Amino acid sequence: MAESSGFAVFFFPQALEALGDGIKPYLQLGPAGPFVPCREVDTGGAFVEMTLEGRAPDGRTVELELMVPGNMVRMIVSARADAEFGFYDRAKSVAAGIKETVEPAPDAPPADVGGQPPALPTP
Repeated sequence: MAESSGFAVFFFPQALEALGDGIKPYLQLGPAGPFVPCREVDTGGAFVEMTLEGRAPDGRTVELELMVPGNMVRMIVSARADAEFGFYDRAKSVAAGIKETVEPAPDAPPADVGGQPPALPTP
């Protein structure tokens, strides 16, 4: 996908076969197989509605809406480049203001390390 953010919608092989030539102009081939790159995806209904940007024959940018039955979609992957996501580098944690240790809550009793677990109250 050439966009900095958006979605990649993957379909079941049977869905691609059923959709036939109608879906082919919208597909791109990636390492995980063919997908439809979308700017927006709406999954709130029986159909998955995908908003795509395309080019008209005269070069204008056009907005396309492609709708397929929800049971044809295998997976939707969000691709965002505007924020950090996932694991962080512990070497950068101090600079980023992330504390390395967790402090107990002010009202929490001290932890009893190595002793018996506290008894549960009886009803």
